[in-house]
Amino acid sequence: MSPAGCPHVTCFKVDNWKQNLRAIYQCFVWSGSAETRKRKAKSCICHMCGAHLSRLHSCLYCVFFACFAKKHIHEHAKSKRHNLAIDLLYGGIYCFMCQDYIYDKDMEQIAKEEQRKAWKMQGLRGLINLGNTCFMNCIVQALTHTPLLRDFFLSDRHKCEMQSNSCLVCEMSQLFQEFYSGHRSPHIPFRLLHLVWTHARHLAGYEQQDAHEFLIAALDVLHRHCKDDNGKKANNPNHCNCIIDQIFTGGLQSDVTCQVCHGVSTTIDPFWDISLDLPGSSTPFWPLSPGGDGSTLNGESHATGATTLTDCLRRFTRPEHLGSSAKIKCSGCHSYQESTKQLTMKKLPIVACFHLKRFEHSAKLRRKITTYVSFPLELDMTPFMASSKESRTNGQYQQTVEPFNNDNKYSLFAVVNHQGTLESGHYTTFIRQHKDQWFKCDDAIITKASMEAVLDSEGYLLFYHKQFLEYE
Repeated sequence: MSPAGCPHVTCFKVDNWKQNLRAIYQCFVWSGSAETRKRKAKSCICHMCGAHLSRLHSCLYCVFFACFAKKHIHEHAKSKRHNLAIDLLYGGIYCFMCQDYIYDKDMEQIAKEEQRKAWKMQGLRGLINLGNTCFMNCIVQALTHTPLLRDFFLSDRHKCEMQSNSCLVCEMSQLFQEFYSGHRSPHIPFRLLHLVWTHARHLAGYEQQDAHEFLIAALDVLHRHCKDDNGKKANNPNHCNCIIDQIFTGGLQSDVTCQVCHGVSTTIDPFWDISLDLPGSSTPFWPLSPGGDGSTLNGESHATGATTLTDCLRRFTRPEHLGSSAKIKCSGCHSYQESTKQLTMKKLPIVACFHLKRFEHSAKLRRKITTYVSFPLELDMTPFMASSKESRTNGQYQQTVEPFNNDNKYSLFAVVNHQGTLESGHYTTFIRQHKDQWFKCDDAIITKASMEAVLDSEGYLLFYHKQFLEYE
């Protein structure tokens, strides 16, 4: 593209092009009102493969939606000679002749004006505390700001076969409608609390509960109340296509290696979250100093001596010697042998939730671990994949020269924090909106937050979204 800019936009700038471009931004990119958000969620699918994912773009000439990652929008551009398309995530204009995103002063002005209008209409909404229910409120804030989950509920894609007053999916659908209605007064989630008590009786009562435990219980009930695409009840987490499993389910690979014949037994189990041990717990954390190999992953450094999220993941995926008291029967040796066990990620979920194990419960000890853990805005999970070629011996990595896979890169979008002690505490959530704006949700009170405040927080639950599927 020449320094003067893209020469191909002049073909688009005819007749009512400004009005048409504004309409596209209003209806399919920024989507400020509840009505336009619902329209976007229903209509923005690839016209070739039907996918909601894969970086959707819209043709500027005929409003044709198609995948960018799968090059379906490229095929349309070539066949129709429609050279300009708009990214429905960030609103950038792509020229297929220049083969790049382009800048045009007039188009950029329209984009900014429509974005400002939309942001004014997207009011964040607080939640009333119904008596020690901050554990529920903080998870609701994280879930309602999960992009793909939001679009599922706003597009009315749930077909209920239960009584609506007993279905948690129906209630979550109503909750999303309330959140994106434009109302700014705090919402009272009494129906949600009642359904949680009904379907997860261990959480019933007005005592303070664990936010992590509520998250898993909520996902489990939502999963059971959903249907897969074939209309069958989603009772098997290994064979389910419900929205919960599409977004949150990953595959954890466990390799058990015999120390005699070196035969490997592999199993793969589904997971909704990864629970990570912390320094300061009764479980030995790290045999070496954090980052002792001198490497830096995910932009994290150990200049202050702080433990990082990468350290916790290294520990989680390092080989563990099971010892003589936990011998396994080796299928190769046909006898019980000592072995090592190693966990890695076989399949990554769209949304990765990391649970920092701050609450320690044992026969001798009940306490909260306040160790500070540094976590990044952007996370690359490639080193922790089963297919990764990094060496994990003793937690040390020999990084290969191959570039990291973009499919494994994540962006932080929500952080749940716990203040106080094990016996008396309070939960809050930081949530991200509009790519780089952060807000603190403290029950009914919503306040603007700085990125520094988010990254300096203690962290209890960390929510990351796959970058190549991410959109506002």
